[in-house]
Amino acid sequence: MKLAESDLEAKASEVVSDCFAEVPFCSLRWGKKEVPVGTDRIDRIGKLTIDGEGERTLLLEVKRDGQPRFLREAAYALRRYGEEFKRPYGVVVAPYISDAAAEILAEEGVGYVDFAGNCRIAVGKVYIRKSGQANRFTEKRDLRSLYSPKAERVLRVLLENPKRKWLLKPLSEAADVSLGQVSNVKKLLDGREWLKDTDKGILVTNYDALLTEWSKSYQPSRNVPAEYYAMASLSEIERAVAGENEGPPLGALTGFSAAARFAPAVRYQRAQAYVKGRTEAVAERLGWKPVTSGGNVTLIQPYDEGVFEGSKVIDGVNVVSPVQAYLDLWKNPGRGEEAAEALYREVIKPSW
Repeated sequence: MKLAESDLEAKASEVVSDCFAEVPFCSLRWGKKEVPVGTDRIDRIGKLTIDGEGERTLLLEVKRDGQPRFLREAAYALRRYGEEFKRPYGVVVAPYISDAAAEILAEEGVGYVDFAGNCRIAVGKVYIRKSGQANRFTEKRDLRSLYSPKAERVLRVLLENPKRKWLLKPLSEAADVSLGQVSNVKKLLDGREWLKDTDKGILVTNYDALLTEWSKSYQPSRNVPAEYYAMASLSEIERAVAGENEGPPLGALTGFSAAARFAPAVRYQRAQAYVKGRTEAVAERLGWKPVTSGGNVTLIQPYDEGVFEGSKVIDGVNVVSPVQAYLDLWKNPGRGEEAAEALYREVIKPSW
């Protein structure tokens, strides 16, 4: 549930108090909220007393969004505020603080606490560190937004063209989405500090982090797969569905079928391909029999035509991009992760 601003700050004060309550030789009492400092305001000030060390001024900065960029800005603000107080110590609070964001705050010399129970406090002789607690409080709206079908079109273009700087309009045209969609993706990547904005356009700076998060959020269940049996070899099956046979290809190979084109060491026993249109119509055209088990080909009606972005012809057959093949393999049982790692190591990583 999304908290109102006043409830957010009250919850922040509560979780910070809980941290210090576990330390028998210190006490914390809260002062005013939203204290003016120049043209800014500190969300809350407290007085922390540590036995044998006296009193410290605790400065609290509360953020609704725990993405690295916003927390880095909070750390900078706390350092500015600290110049106005005696013996200050800044603490950033957000509903959830990832490991990457936590490292930033530690480097900036400020403490942090989140609503899940993760924290790092290092002030005087007090050191409290808790990590590994799952995100139980924040909404996952940004994940749904960044990895929605239309947004994924933008990500494919960015990852398949890693050295290109993109202006927003050409990027929207390449991804076949609106300018508003591109702007939203840019905002979400910028919040994660995975993007650099140059005078010639935007450029992804952390491809590994983006692909890792995407692979974890990817939902192949949105596709509609169907299993068939064909009286032919794998190579003949793949050429029938993804080759140029009296017209453009009916689809594009993915999964192990695609990986075998990029990393030939991959072995497999079933062809797999996205198709344009209904799987039943494609299978009927090719004379393949639908089965519930024991098939040697899986045809997939994609959740979005964006899966074909970056497809290319290799050895006479149409194949999805290495990034799309990686995503499909990562969630594919039967040594899928192993094949995905080979594809990443031999093809994707070198292109970055």
